[in-house]
Amino acid sequence: MDEKCHCDCKNAPPDRRGFLKRFSAGFLGTLAMLGPIGAGLAVLLDPLRRKVDQTGTVVQVTTLLSLPEDGIPRKFPIVASHVDAWNRSAASPIGAVYLRRVKGKPVQALNVVCPHAGCFVDYAAAKNSYLCPCHNSTFSLDGAINDPNSPSPRALDELTVEIRNTNEVWVKFQNYRAGVTAKIPA
Repeated sequence: MDEKCHCDCKNAPPDRRGFLKRFSAGFLGTLAMLGPIGAGLAVLLDPLRRKVDQTGTVVQVTTLLSLPEDGIPRKFPIVASHVDAWNRSAASPIGAVYLRRVKGKPVQALNVVCPHAGCFVDYAAAKNSYLCPCHNSTFSLDGAINDPNSPSPRALDELTVEIRNTNEVWVKFQNYRAGVTAKIPA
């Protein structure tokens, strides 16, 4: 006796409706997930596509009364809030400057970071100059290189100073790349 199989087995022809249902469900599910995935990627990559501010931060540092009139430099911390790709921090030290009174301009500001290797320079009162402890390079009071054999590629980085309200000293603070001749914002 020849009997025909009435069950779903290997010999059954492909079910077109079942295929279309599975294909449509997969396609619509994929389509529905594209929106949340795209939004998640946009949020994740947003800090990376933002332009980095390389113009510096203008910060009130001190008052004119705290600077000696004889031109001796004083070191001041630069305190500001810091924003990186994903984080915003409260006001904290972001660097330091030497400020001094100079004839011809109210105040001169020099970044304390040595242009050679990024070490912090110290003011050596006995020598009346700035000294880098990393490579013993010396800089004059105006920031120029004292020794022609200095490994520093440029003078100390001078920063823009504004006097506001006749007494407040504001500095446009900016760090620059170390080890290069050009003054390139970091």
